Amino acid sequence: MALCLVGHGYTWPLYKGTTPKQILNSRRGLLHQMVVVTDNGTQFTDKGFQDFLAALGTKQHFTSVEHPQTNEQAEAANRVILRGLRRRLDQNKKKWVEELESVLWAYRTTPHSTTGETPFRMVYGTEAVIPVEVGEPSRRTEQRLEEEMNDETLREELDLVEEIRTGASLREATLKQKIAARHD
Repeated sequence: MALCLVGHGYTWPLYKGTTPKQILNSRRGLLHQMVVVTDNGTQFTDKGFQDFLAALGTKQHFTSVEHPQTNEQAEAANRVILRGLRRRLDQNKKKWVEELESVLWAYRTTPHSTTGETPFRMVYGTEAVIPVEVGEPSRRTEQRLEEEMNDETLREELDLVEEIRTGASLREATLKQKIAARHD
């Protein structure tokens, strides 16, 4: 991974082929107060991309060319993603590109032990409807929402994102204190 969005207590890894335009189109409302960690590729050092991030109040950090491991959060996410790819590929290692999106989806919709939340919920304020739920009757899949009502519901959920992130940060801090207490 060459690119990782870092929010309040979560990371949102993107694969190396992701272009700045794709980031802007898919995350336009989500980049506010985030940090974008990239390599030094010209697509990420471009003045237009940097100006856009600055206008949103989004900081950009670059990994060192000689030492990309300095981005610990991205490295931790990479380990989880590589483990997921290995499990899916068995002997056919050449098909990793075909499996990457589903491994990233699994990463984004799995609760993380430090925060107790999924990265998806930390970004969007609601849990994702996962493919297994699509055919199953539930309030989330059966309820026919009008577009206007759906937009209102999404806005309300996004208003709660800060509470979700604060709760996750508190759980993470508590876990760090417990770990530190065990080592002292």
